[in-house]
Amino acid sequence: MAIQVEGCLRVGQPAPDFIATAVVDQEFKTIKLSDYRGKYVVLFFYPLNFTFVCPTEITAFSDRYSEFQELDTEILGVSVDSEFSHLAWIQTDRKAGGVGDLDYPLVSDIKKEISAAYNVLEAEAGVALRGLFIVDKEGIVQHSTINNLSFGRSVDETLRVLQAVQYVQSHPDEVCPAGWQPGEKTMTPDPARSKDFFAAV
Repeated sequence: MAIQVEGCLRVGQPAPDFIATAVVDQEFKTIKLSDYRGKYVVLFFYPLNFTFVCPTEITAFSDRYSEFQELDTEILGVSVDSEFSHLAWIQTDRKAGGVGDLDYPLVSDIKKEISAAYNVLEAEAGVALRGLFIVDKEGIVQHSTINNLSFGRSVDETLRVLQAVQYVQSHPDEVCPAGWQPGEKTMTPDPARSKDFFAAV
């Protein structure tokens, strides 16, 4: 099924929906992004199975999956590999370059339509860049970041941004300053009232 997106995807726009085959608990299942409406979703793309940086990211997110669950958030990993390649990689031990059992689905984008819709497809290499998107409960993209192929992403930073997104959505009269962590001071986006924050720091 082709996915149509007008122009480049930006924060604040609806996340392009998709239907695809994923490996979930070592079984093939058809999933839709819209199946997760009502939850937050961390949707991340990676280049290829059986490579080098990719397994470090995939296992890092799986090892801390419970922290995302506590924030009512699902994780979806996507690459242009087939579901059969995903399964083979999952069935390969981590010590042998595999990822082992994962706590979240790996989605097959064999036709490269999802990667194209999210504007992360590196056409010359034929793989996805390391794109990561935080989609809110209404299906709106609240955060995006794209790395090149050579360096991985931080689970800590993904969690921090997710918590900031959730905080400002539940506290619409507040904003989070740089490096904000849960429990730290926020500010009111008002010329006079923001001075309370600056005076305190």
